[in-house]
Amino acid sequence: MSARIYHLALARDWAEAQVAGEYAVSTLGRTLAEEGFIHASREEQWRGVRERFYADVTEPLVLLAIDPDRLHAEVREEEVPGSEETFPHLYGPINLDAVVEARTLGQ
Repeated sequence: MSARIYHLALARDWAEAQVAGEYAVSTLGRTLAEEGFIHASREEQWRGVRERFYADVTEPLVLLAIDPDRLHAEVREEEVPGSEETFPHLYGPINLDAVVEARTLGQ
């Protein structure tokens, strides 16, 4: 089994995905169609992503823990401009059965 990957989601986006049957939000305020992939992180990275990009978010957040072996989308480890580390990017929507945990995060 591959190590889990993580995605921070607005709780409302996650709720909409459960109705739609798949999750297709790339990052805060951008869809998969707009960005071309879904941003994700490894276990040791998601807290830093939350601090850098979601610090001012007042809506409830959900941390999606994803089993990459269950994903239908391709996962690529890619460099991010301005960072020396790579991040997993998902080239397609997240099928709901790949999400093995959805944890609500406190503000």
